[in-house]
Amino acid sequence: MMSDGASGVLYQQISIFIMGTIKSAIQAVTERIRQATLAAGRQPGEVQLLAVSKTFPADCVRQAYAAGQLAFGENYVQESIDKIAQLADLPLQWHFIGPLQSNKTRPVAEHFHWVHGIERLKIAERLSAQRPATLPPLQVCIQVNVSGEDSKSGCAFADVPALAAAIAQLPNLRLRGLMCIPEPSDDRTRLQAQFAALRDCLQQLQQQGYRLDTLSMGMSADLELAIAAGSTMVRIGTAIFGARHAAAGH
Repeated sequence: MMSDGASGVLYQQISIFIMGTIKSAIQAVTERIRQATLAAGRQPGEVQLLAVSKTFPADCVRQAYAAGQLAFGENYVQESIDKIAQLADLPLQWHFIGPLQSNKTRPVAEHFHWVHGIERLKIAERLSAQRPATLPPLQVCIQVNVSGEDSKSGCAFADVPALAAAIAQLPNLRLRGLMCIPEPSDDRTRLQAQFAALRDCLQQLQQQGYRLDTLSMGMSADLELAIAAGSTMVRIGTAIFGARHAAAGH
């Protein structure tokens, strides 16, 4: 049996290894973003990295923070609320990025800074009503089903203008832009078309007078394509934290 001292040393060694791995991964992803931004003829710093920490423990988030990362994405409500509480000593920005059920809007409204996946007005209305008066408006993006797949979350392109108009009237939300999760595909042309369609939709809203600045699109495998199409925020999990494990209770 390992002594308490030996197990403590082993834990410390593992923590140092994890920290080094996460730090180097963040550096590698940041460089990919920089190169893709320059290749697209855009200015460095135009694209924000959102580290998707869902299913990974608070210690991993703490290691990523030590490497300079501030914004984190979660999409399991109870897991994320527990994690936020464990990391309350850090000045982190929390983004809820998954489908949100109406019976789980209150904890999200109370603890998160951003919500990326609004696809129904009912969810937006509940988030606005449940946002504490002591907090600034919740920053939100409309999720659009860019592939048209029945299995994908998000509203249809045709429904975006009406949903944007309704959200813009809610007092405790600030509409920032659009978000998508394209179909998993190796067809670069198809992915480029889906990213471009979301960009065009955002531009149409901007032309109608909406002050929008966020295109939340692009993940570990396709961030270069997304940035070339105009993404301002890429959501990266696997390339930072490794293969994802199933969350307890999900």
